[in-house]
Amino acid sequence: MKHFIPKAYAIALLLTAGVQLTSCKSGPKDSDLQTAVNDKLRADPDYANISASVKEGVVTLNGTATNPETKNEASEDVREVKGVKNVVDNITVATPVAPAPVEIATDDALKTGVADAVKDYPGVTATVNNGEVTLTGDIKRDRLPNLMQSLHALHPKKINQNLTVK
Repeated sequence: MKHFIPKAYAIALLLTAGVQLTSCKSGPKDSDLQTAVNDKLRADPDYANISASVKEGVVTLNGTATNPETKNEASEDVREVKGVKNVVDNITVATPVAPAPVEIATDDALKTGVADAVKDYPGVTATVNNGEVTLTGDIKRDRLPNLMQSLHALHPKKINQNLTVK
């Protein structure tokens, strides 16, 4: 019986130590994990519109990514942070904004604009047909860029430049 007490005491001691050691492996605090995740996100300018929250080691990502690749990379980068148990990805991908289509001027409006643009260029004649401007005549080389810029601002379909440049 004398041997029973030391054995029981040793078993109780081992169980107590085991419980204490397992409780130490609970991982980092959520606040520390939050700081580490935010630092990781701030390090990449592509993640500027992405935020994170942490609860019990689970990181939830919210915000907008410019493309699907950025969305996936953010989630993968956060998974690499030590102590993250799981990542919930609520990031949306922004819809790209298409450039506004160029409006082609109607012939009547275009004729008026073209006549106004070429009036200061003697020797230059312009005709308009189906949104296309055709230039004929003579022009000095240094004046051609200004004329072309004025005509392009009118948004014709095409400019046919048949001028003789001097």
